[in-house]
Amino acid sequence: MILITGGAGYIGSHINKCLSKHGHDTVVFDNLVHGHREAVKWGVFEEGDLCDLSRLRDVFSRYDIDVVMHLAAYAYVEESVVDPAKYYYNNVACTLNLLNAMRESGVDKIVYSSTCATYGIPAQIPIVEDAPQNPINPYGAGKLMIERVLRDYETAYGIRHAALRYFNAAGADPDCETGESHVPETHLIPLILAAAAAERPGIEVYGTDYPTPDGSCIRDYIHVNDLADAHVKAMDYLKRENESLQINLGNGRGYSVLEVINAVGKVTGREIKTVIKPGRNGDPPELTGSSEKAMKLLGWKPKYDDIHEIIRHAWAWHLNRKY
Repeated sequence: MILITGGAGYIGSHINKCLSKHGHDTVVFDNLVHGHREAVKWGVFEEGDLCDLSRLRDVFSRYDIDVVMHLAAYAYVEESVVDPAKYYYNNVACTLNLLNAMRESGVDKIVYSSTCATYGIPAQIPIVEDAPQNPINPYGAGKLMIERVLRDYETAYGIRHAALRYFNAAGADPDCETGESHVPETHLIPLILAAAAAERPGIEVYGTDYPTPDGSCIRDYIHVNDLADAHVKAMDYLKRENESLQINLGNGRGYSVLEVINAVGKVTGREIKTVIKPGRNGDPPELTGSSEKAMKLLGWKPKYDDIHEIIRHAWAWHLNRKY
């Protein structure tokens, strides 16, 4: 059985569906602060918080768990800057509770939701896994801390891990059974979709004078279903190989903010009002990653690599979402 922490969230719910389609039994552990009970349509749901070690012990004692997929974390970069205590406690200290509950229960495999934010401002594009990791905010720093903790736990306690460094998760389940629903919403594509649906007046573009073809920032968008597939393949890797791994997960190419706005306009047939604002300090002009290592080791390849298809799935969810 597989324990998914944060399994009621955006990425976690897609992973839960993917695991279920592959015939795996799952337990979702989520405190529902940002997750949605309605998103847990597969497996068993256990409401709880990682800060509660006794609750974790209870779950581990009642289910025959052999792998953990750990996605439970706060993930608002700007909030992490103004309230680092919240992020280090939840994303770091509470993850230690999870790892210690795993130790006590003899669970020795974990697939960890890391982030490209561990790299900070990259010196080279595309980013490869051995690039320097110099995070520039507490969110990225906390994720990097856990990567280091996982290496030490492997050496000392034999817990093997797959640290998956995501780029920008996007899109939604093509069947519209689950999708992206954040409060507050900070991701670019759903914000543009909200503007297309006349739920907000327009979209703000921060900076058009970056050294990119159209002057706006470039980011690597990966379909959430492709992320889910990579989690299953990473789990299978841990089961068959006697080693841990750290890999990037992205499409390997980037789209600028203005390109994404234009793509949303084409998919929705709506005009998107844009407001140009000054660029933000710390925003790299481009963040794209190489996923060659994931392709080689996992046999993984993104299925949905076209931004228009990613947006089509997100738009269908936006129009039909249930939560």
